[in-house]
Amino acid sequence: MAIRPKYDSAYPLRYHGQWASSQANRRLMQSEPDQERVMKTRRHFLRDSSIVAGGALLFPSIARAQVSGVPPSDQIRVGLIGCNGMGYSNLRSILKVPEVECVALCDVDASVLNRRADDVEGETGLRPTLHSDFRRLLEDPDIDAVIIGTPDHWHCLMMVAACEAGKDVYVEKPLANSIGECGLMVEAAERFGTVVQVGQWQRSGDHWTEAAEHVQSGAIGRIRLVKAWAYQGWMGAIPVLPDEPVPDGVDYDMWLGPAPARPFNPNRFHFNFRWYWDYAGGLMTDWGVHMIDMVHYAMGNAGPKGISANGGKFAYPDDASETPDTLQATYEFDDYSMLWEHATGIDLGPYQRNHGVAFIGNLGTVIVDRGKWEVLPEVETIEGQEQFMTTPLPTQPRRDDGGLDAHMVNFVECIKTREQPKCHTAVAARAAYTAHLGNIAFKTDRRLTWDDATQSFPNDPEANSLLWPAYRSPWTLPRG
Repeated sequence: MAIRPKYDSAYPLRYHGQWASSQANRRLMQSEPDQERVMKTRRHFLRDSSIVAGGALLFPSIARAQVSGVPPSDQIRVGLIGCNGMGYSNLRSILKVPEVECVALCDVDASVLNRRADDVEGETGLRPTLHSDFRRLLEDPDIDAVIIGTPDHWHCLMMVAACEAGKDVYVEKPLANSIGECGLMVEAAERFGTVVQVGQWQRSGDHWTEAAEHVQSGAIGRIRLVKAWAYQGWMGAIPVLPDEPVPDGVDYDMWLGPAPARPFNPNRFHFNFRWYWDYAGGLMTDWGVHMIDMVHYAMGNAGPKGISANGGKFAYPDDASETPDTLQATYEFDDYSMLWEHATGIDLGPYQRNHGVAFIGNLGTVIVDRGKWEVLPEVETIEGQEQFMTTPLPTQPRRDDGGLDAHMVNFVECIKTREQPKCHTAVAARAAYTAHLGNIAFKTDRRLTWDDATQSFPNDPEANSLLWPAYRSPWTLPRG
């Protein structure tokens, strides 16, 4: 069995002896079962309350409804934590849903926070409340759901805290920066009955579904090998830069959070955090979870039994990044193999595509990426005549937005219905497990045996030590 580290059993974010929970949420915690608390969100309260008619004086959100034209009882009020990059892209996407409004923003970089506040006000006519500490945002009982767009090392703490605060959650991929944290997040979503959608938005793309269904139909025969890859030509070398003073307006200690204390370096901040093990897992967990998720979508949720990986910093050996710029990871499943490949600085991946998934069967191959899918048939010779072994299918272009907007619509629908979204935590955890296993195989530099039932490497203390992060005090792992 995997050994779980000790955690603070009282609350997951005990910080300097205080838990950032509003009095309302404290009362809910004391009086209601976990599974029922989530139903007592602000939105449900307004829907059921007789105060609604005169509530504009009590609840600013009702006044905001006059701008959107959506009744207060139907509004979904969202707060964004982590306002740069994909965090803001996610917010812009969800704001396309008419009943959604942004009421709060949180970021540790004041320049980003103020710029995004201006952006939201310019696009919606409403200026959100601003926070530098995510715990203050979670205290707001007027918020129904939060978007977490922070670096990966923060995902677990923030998602669990949001669930405990009675918020529904959209959290960026990968689910967490370790296998152990993923398990805690799955447990938290189940325990609190929270709707959690993870940003692996291919799950909401129609053409991905069509390709997966074609694989599952048996049309290309028995699948023997699956390839998934990301070749990212846009990414060049990360120049070596000296450490610097923390920029004005940046709460760097909060940005680090549970990660190790290090001097501020611009290479590790904002977008480039992806290439440092303290905060993320490189292209394997950045693009890898997207593509690997589609492998599991078509092939099932069973985990691999063996993993090996080879690669390194071959493209830019002297640059400032830590994670490998070139990697091949092989996964041994019960009845097929999967090969993951990634490379930076070049675009010509398998089948001349810079990303995608190829399901290779006895009769043909299904290839799918974010723009299209197709079927390449195998050919056999019968009585001197070449014949296709399966029906060829020319390029089938995507017909929707590519997934993100549809993913947000699914999230909002599930907030209303309390159904599981298309990429809930258990789905996202499976892709994250697989990606992290590849990174662990790379770090240990040998073939690993994985026991999916116990979520551990049998008789392998070194590999098992990489299943969990070591949180920097005073932060502690959430309870399981």
